[in-house]
Amino acid sequence: MCTVVLLKRSNHPWPVMLAANRDERLDRPWDPPAHWWLDRPGVVAGRDRLGGGTWMGLNRHGVAAVVLNRRGSLGPAPGKRSRGELPLMALEHRSAEAAASAIAALEAGAWRSFNVVVADASGAAFFVRGLGEGHPEQMPLADGVHMITSSDPDDMTRERVVRHLPRFRAAPPPDTDGYAAWRTLITDRSGVADEQLHIVPRNGYGTVCSSLLGLAPQAAPVWLFTASADAARFERVELSAS
Repeated sequence: MCTVVLLKRSNHPWPVMLAANRDERLDRPWDPPAHWWLDRPGVVAGRDRLGGGTWMGLNRHGVAAVVLNRRGSLGPAPGKRSRGELPLMALEHRSAEAAASAIAALEAGAWRSFNVVVADASGAAFFVRGLGEGHPEQMPLADGVHMITSSDPDDMTRERVVRHLPRFRAAPPPDTDGYAAWRTLITDRSGVADEQLHIVPRNGYGTVCSSLLGLAPQAAPVWLFTASADAARFERVELSAS
């Protein structure tokens, strides 16, 4: 059960700030965010070596996309495509609205159930859910702080959301110089079972990496990344093409 926290602020110099944890099997190989796809210039994303896709990426137009599993759908399934394709499909577009519409036009039955979050430097942000049949549904996200896990945004029937969403909403808004409060929150291992935001590894499963991302119309994106539970070990992702 991965987590995305998104702060949307219309008419703010940094209208979108995002934090994300990837929860996964510890033996599933992956690579940190980089320019892995030569056929996709301008796309920076983490790479899942098994499925060939990504859980989170950013393109040259300032569009970010993240995919999460919905509840009860962890892992691959026979006859289903990898959900790691979905962020890459979203990143083919120049705006979050176009990306969300493209995902919503797909046949949801080709994948196990999923949530996709897309946002861009203009401040647009959308949630798209695929329920395994028909077409995915898209909805815009309003101003404020939202948390998405394995169900719909801000679902207060989920223990993780109940415990942590109020903490993010009460924290000082993040800034791209350090995201001090959000660094601590996104790597928090307190709580038990489904309450944990940064899952302590158990039974071969846990939180494998964390990201903090800021998008602005008049500035270059800032992406901080760590594969550690230590809030002091975030490092800046190189976004310029090599």
